[in-house]
Amino acid sequence: MAEQVRTKKTTAVKRSASKEKSPKGAAPKKSTTREKKTASVPQESLGRLSVRVYDTKGTQTGVMELPEVLFGEKVNLPLIAQAVRVYQMGQRQGDASTKTRGEVDGSTRKIYRQKGTGRARHGGIRAPIFVKGGIAHGPKPRDYDATLSKKMKLKAFVSALSAKCAEGSIRIVEGLESIEPKTKHAESFFRALELPKSSRSVLMVVPVAHQSAKRAFRNLAGVDTYNAEQISVYDVLSHKQLVFAKESISVLEKRRNA
Repeated sequence: MAEQVRTKKTTAVKRSASKEKSPKGAAPKKSTTREKKTASVPQESLGRLSVRVYDTKGTQTGVMELPEVLFGEKVNLPLIAQAVRVYQMGQRQGDASTKTRGEVDGSTRKIYRQKGTGRARHGGIRAPIFVKGGIAHGPKPRDYDATLSKKMKLKAFVSALSAKCAEGSIRIVEGLESIEPKTKHAESFFRALELPKSSRSVLMVVPVAHQSAKRAFRNLAGVDTYNAEQISVYDVLSHKQLVFAKESISVLEKRRNA
């Protein structure tokens, strides 16, 4: 019993000593973590379909709400993959051609006698196993085109735009019709948008009438300028950033409702 009382006393003394070591005026660690969290919160929070609008000099002029029928639909990844595959198949020329043993030049006589030579029997020098002979089962010109229905094309296109909007990779520019067709103005515009040359992959979407904008951006590396009437699912997905002229949004709406 005396030994049990001694052990209890020693443990009580150790606990009291550990409490005395911790300073009373020290602030808890939770308060520091809370301060870090509040400091990392962005000052401006945009909505789900809200994007920033810039002018031709790269300064932000406001915020625009994108139409939900184009940028707010549910993303259908299998349909997007199918649309990209159909597009890539349509880009194949399909003009690869090889000659069979009946098409190559060469003699038709039997190259050596049938028996008595100890070699395998052959009838002609144009066989596929001989040099300059024909090609067995080689490619021939063919059409690789595949098709999608109109509804599937439209749904895949809207899904691609919605996916880019969910990533926050869309920006709107106003006043592109008055930009000077000079590369230096386009380069200063992208510098203001903080899009460096090293990691630049931008798709400029403009109406057909904006010819000066096409001339301004066509010489920049990593920038492709397409008409709003002609962009495809592959064009949208093959670029990291999408920059739309403000007027091209209405063109896309007409294209969707057509």
